Amino acid sequence: MTNYIHVKVSAGVKKESFVNKSKDHFEVSVKEKAQRNEANTRVLELVAEYFKVPVKKVRIVNGHRHPSKLLIID
Repeated sequence: MTNYIHVKVSAGVKKESFVNKSKDHFEVSVKEKAQRNEANTRVLELVAEYFKVPVKKVRIVNGHRHPSKLLIID
């Protein structure tokens, strides 16, 4: 089962949130700043937790350096 999801990320916020906008669109806010891959790492952790899969099953396909990302869940 491979799923593609779109994630809009806000990095460096005071309060984390994970909002399901539709079946495959999410808005994620993380405390980590968008530097040294910290925010991306936290986003992958939150997505893995939401879908109840190991973190290694979640990858960023597109948008490594942009707020809008395409993720794949194996």
